[in-house]
Amino acid sequence: MNMSMKRIQAIFVKDYKEFSRNYAVSSVVFMPMVLALFYGRIDTASMDMYFFPINMTFSMVTAYIQACLIAEEKERNTLRGLMMSPASTVDILLGKSLLVFLTTAVILAVSSYLVGYTPNDMITISIALMISAIFYLALGTICGLFTKSIMEASLAVLPVMVIFTFGPLAIHLVESNILVKVVEWLPSTQLLRIAELSQAGKGLSELIGAFSIITMWTVAAVIISIILFKKRTKDE
Repeated sequence: MNMSMKRIQAIFVKDYKEFSRNYAVSSVVFMPMVLALFYGRIDTASMDMYFFPINMTFSMVTAYIQACLIAEEKERNTLRGLMMSPASTVDILLGKSLLVFLTTAVILAVSSYLVGYTPNDMITISIALMISAIFYLALGTICGLFTKSIMEASLAVLPVMVIFTFGPLAIHLVESNILVKVVEWLPSTQLLRIAELSQAGKGLSELIGAFSIITMWTVAAVIISIILFKKRTKDE
């Protein structure tokens, strides 16, 4: 399956124009930064505090905007047209993910600066954030494909926001050992674990477990999104 940069760029430009006109969707990019600015004024710093705006960025920006962009295509009955065009599945999914990926990268950088988070190992954290971004893009794609409008997509992403944003915090709040073990397997929790271990100067051997869990979540989500995308476009 060939990949065309021109087609990817065309889809990217199209999404950018639609995204910039939809203020209800584009305005959510400011919420993680506002939260990061608020947390940045708190004297007591912790890794949980640093990564709450980061995990919120993934769920509220990455997954939410991706879901809305996909749902908008379905709402306008243009997704089927995209699939019938010369663009391949890879072209379409990459093109529709590129804008959100770049937006996520900018928001993460700004939020990290505002909250005062400076990782000791920038390369390790950057790789973990990139893998996490791909996971949330796939998750947003899945939510968008299961819905028929932007309104439905907004509701579908709510569980993602609650589970993956507040999941790591639940470890300190719940008393159920079973629930704690479930929460520990969340990619957002493992991302926080990577940050804590990396900040403590731990080596790759101690980080590989957390990276493996996030990667498994990501691979599974990407495979499901591709399968679902092909199925939905054929059923349109």
